[in-house]
Amino acid sequence: QVQLVESGGGLVQPGGSLRLSCVASGFALTLYTVYWYRQPPGKERELVAQITSVSGSTKYTDPVKDRFTISRDNAKNTAYLQMNDLKPEDTAMYYCSTKSVGDRAYWGQGTQVTVSS
Repeated sequence: QVQLVESGGGLVQPGGSLRLSCVASGFALTLYTVYWYRQPPGKERELVAQITSVSGSTKYTDPVKDRFTISRDNAKNTAYLQMNDLKPEDTAMYYCSTKSVGDRAYWGQGTQVTVSS
């Protein structure tokens, strides 16, 4: 069974930190690029960060650059998104997605991140 499960979301104050996890099952994450997307309430889904397979090169959208860090642990079939210095505008449902050349994209169910004082 192919599945992605995100966890680690929650309610935090501005300036706080959260670490999101994305656990893959039913396939080997090693060969997949991992993407973290987010969708704020009432807004379009946007790509936050990505990390490639093999090389592990990363990219970030400008609003989160230098605050968020995407990583992966292929042995654990898990990807992470470390989020520091969170801001209210980071509030969104966060989704993990994976894609390889030879397969369709897979999506998790999402985990809610709320940044509020």
